[in-house]
Amino acid sequence: MIELDKRKVPLEIEAETFRRIGYQMIDRIALFLENIRERPVTPAANADQIRARLKAETRLPEQGQSPETLLAKAADLLFHFSLLNGHPRFWGYVTSSAAPIGCLADLLAAAVNPNVGAWKLAPVATEIELQTIRWIAELIGFPHGTGGLLVSGGNMANFVGFLVGRHSKISSWPSETEGKEVPHFAVYASSETHTWIEKAIDLFGAGMTSLRWVRTDDDQRIDLSELERQIEEDLRGEIVPFMVVGNAGTVGTGAVDPLRELAVICKKHQLWFHVDGAYGALAAVVPGLKAQFDGIDKADSLAVDPHKWLYAPLEAGCALVRDVVLLRETFSHRPAYYHLEEKEVNFFEFGLQNSRGFRAMKVWLGLAQAGREGYSQMISDDIELARELYRLVEANPDLEALSQSLSITTFRYHPRTVPRVGGPEAADYLDRLNRELLDRIERSGEAFLSNALVNGSFALRACVVNFRTTLSDIRFLPEIVVRLGREIEYELEATRSG
Repeated sequence: MIELDKRKVPLEIEAETFRRIGYQMIDRIALFLENIRERPVTPAANADQIRARLKAETRLPEQGQSPETLLAKAADLLFHFSLLNGHPRFWGYVTSSAAPIGCLADLLAAAVNPNVGAWKLAPVATEIELQTIRWIAELIGFPHGTGGLLVSGGNMANFVGFLVGRHSKISSWPSETEGKEVPHFAVYASSETHTWIEKAIDLFGAGMTSLRWVRTDDDQRIDLSELERQIEEDLRGEIVPFMVVGNAGTVGTGAVDPLRELAVICKKHQLWFHVDGAYGALAAVVPGLKAQFDGIDKADSLAVDPHKWLYAPLEAGCALVRDVVLLRETFSHRPAYYHLEEKEVNFFEFGLQNSRGFRAMKVWLGLAQAGREGYSQMISDDIELARELYRLVEANPDLEALSQSLSITTFRYHPRTVPRVGGPEAADYLDRLNRELLDRIERSGEAFLSNALVNGSFALRACVVNFRTTLSDIRFLPEIVVRLGREIEYELEATRSG
């Protein structure tokens, strides 16, 4: 029998080897980041081509391979076949460039590998997460003593707020009303709210009929009078309103709802006030934007994503709940075999997970490196770059500016040959033209945008949450759009003529 204390462990790496291949990996990453601007933003390869590169590993290998060889291969695959959200011309969705200190933080956290589900399993990691939550709350202007935890992203952070609101405002949720008449509940959100609300209603709610979409104004902000009307109508119909969702930066256009007015409405009707600030809430740190976020401190719960405007590597979302007692009551279940100290915080009592990774390390180190002033500057820069893009679009006769809020600018290619005020045929043509243009920009690798629907029009959407983006990058974007737009326009005209 092999002596177990002398056996070779397939996954172990000796210290000297680990040091050598670790240095090699850091060198590769440093070179990648140094030259990221020279790479295409997204690869030209399609799914079949990438799968072909992996074909040799279709089946699990019988024998292991050298970690040095494997890491070199993995780096090559990732560097060449990834959408590079750290590229200075990546402006799609709301995914930020990742702070280098966050990359190192993830390595450090994984080396110790604490399970931040219970204090006993992760003493210092738990305390670092608690401090990180306090710092995030302070940045936004949320009350001292706020409870919270780090989660995977905006969906999960919003789910936490939804579930605490449900626990707080509804004493007999349908699952607890067997044999009784089930009451009908109502949740109110603007039509610009992210799809997390539909998932929450579906997974945790009383059916999709409980969701009330509220129309928006021309700036994509929730219509307060329509909200009041819907609440009053539900009350007359013996439906129980329990939550209003406000947006602190919609994902489509960056619109910020009138948060203070929403807080007043919620207080009047005794509703839970939840704010989805996954993208935009962190902009509250910018002194010049304080008025725009007036009332955010009145929310009962708030979702915010450090992997957006704190530039933390994925994944890092954060749920904040004003009343930490309610937060714990919602999720805490203590079987007899749990031995816990009351003075210790155990994050399994604050959310859906028991086993939890150390997400806070990368966020905590980023906050400590940049500080309040550093984040205020970087977020301000992103916003100013988006505003500059809007000005450039307005000045270009072949482009049409549609909206601008926070660091999101929406616009479209609208050649001067097409009337600015046209009928359905012109609108359809512009939508088709810009859909093809978005795909063409992506395939070019020169930049990466996403899309939005603005007052019924298909729009190109640039969201700047990228500390590597420069003014020259922004000034280059209209040139790309017009050049590729003219190519497509010519092709469409040729097709119609032929």
